[in-house]
Amino acid sequence: MFVFYRTLSWTWRVRLFEPESLKKSLENRSPVVLAHWHGDELALLSIVKRYRIATIASQSKDGELMATVLKWMGAKTSRGSSSRGSVQALKGLLRLVKDGGNCSFAVDGPKGPLHKVKPGVFELSRMIHGPIYAAGVYVDRAVYFPRSWNKTFLPKPFAKVVIVWSESLPPVTKEQDPRNPDLALELESLLHRTREQAVNFIADNNA
Repeated sequence: MFVFYRTLSWTWRVRLFEPESLKKSLENRSPVVLAHWHGDELALLSIVKRYRIATIASQSKDGELMATVLKWMGAKTSRGSSSRGSVQALKGLLRLVKDGGNCSFAVDGPKGPLHKVKPGVFELSRMIHGPIYAAGVYVDRAVYFPRSWNKTFLPKPFAKVVIVWSESLPPVTKEQDPRNPDLALELESLLHRTREQAVNFIADNNA
């Protein structure tokens, strides 16, 4: 699996668009929260080393496979899910952040609904006092898995992969409620906007 993915990802033409604040955080090793939609993981796996990714992988068989591939790609994982081992997984994730990792978070999980932000990303931002950056991902050609609830896709060989990071949302404070729907709506708007920017970049360059 790793050899297949690594070989495939080497053929992709990846373009990253990062705000200056994110670049500085990476240089200074200041912790950030990297937010994305479920389904974008296979495209984002190609850049985990640059962002020193730390994330939670479920204890399912799929989670075991994902954790193995993430490790091989240079990421660090804490195992657990909302139904099993959630507290230990969160503690493990916080340790990884303390050791220099940045949290990667599929914000509409773990079971959807798709493209609806859950409070977990804001709770994590508050715990590590980290700003939130939203990823917009788009590829010009991919294999889609229609039976998966999260619309997972895998870029095809030599695909153009565009990843656009938003300007940051400030860290959630102790005074703020992570369940505030206004926070979710703001992050959803950023995620949709950055994806649209990624789509437009490919469309403009294919014209």
